[in-house]
Amino acid sequence: MSGPRVVVAVGTGRYADPWHPFGEIARALAAWLAAAGCRVDVREDVDAALADLDGADLLVVCAGDPWRGDEARRGADPAARAGLGAALRRGIGVLAVHAAVSSLRDYPDWRRAIGGGWIVGRSGHPPIGDARFVVAEPGHPATAGIREVRAYDERYAGLDIDAGARILLTSEVDGRAEPAAWALDRNPGRSVVSTLGHDARAMESAEHRRFLVSAALWAAGGDPRHTAS
Repeated sequence: MSGPRVVVAVGTGRYADPWHPFGEIARALAAWLAAAGCRVDVREDVDAALADLDGADLLVVCAGDPWRGDEARRGADPAARAGLGAALRRGIGVLAVHAAVSSLRDYPDWRRAIGGGWIVGRSGHPPIGDARFVVAEPGHPATAGIREVRAYDERYAGLDIDAGARILLTSEVDGRAEPAAWALDRNPGRSVVSTLGHDARAMESAEHRRFLVSAALWAAGGDPRHTAS
């Protein structure tokens, strides 16, 4: 029996930025998902990927803010907007990785699908470094068997998260437990947002790998117990 079909949309062009090696992050995650039995298609044109989601079980977005800088960067092809909207209505799973909380600003459906987002002027993070992410909901399939995730990564704070989201991981920032990952049952469809994954160093953590693969399989409607070791 074949595994879920996964489309990984990588931040290039207007979705690229000077801080995030989106290609490295996406390739590592794609390899993990392939090892877990997924059929993975890595796409380096985000808008084109959104226009072509027929038959996909999961959309993974590793991309940055397209509105950063010149206003000429704004706007999306109507076919891409229609493609994403149709996929979400039929229940495609979603995994938003790190800067994806500030991405796809030309797509209102995206913010609704992920249940949270980065607020310019309010959201932020302390300097990158060795970080500890604590499991907030051990009973969720995405966190089953995981007590914490340790990784060299950023700890986001001040995000806007919908009341219906289930917080999966938290990190301590300025004495507060800030949500670092959450899940949303969209009915139809499931979404997981993980703010982890700044660069390749974050992808060296075995616990991070286990969490992301479990989250992806859950979002795709599969069984997270079939994760790679």
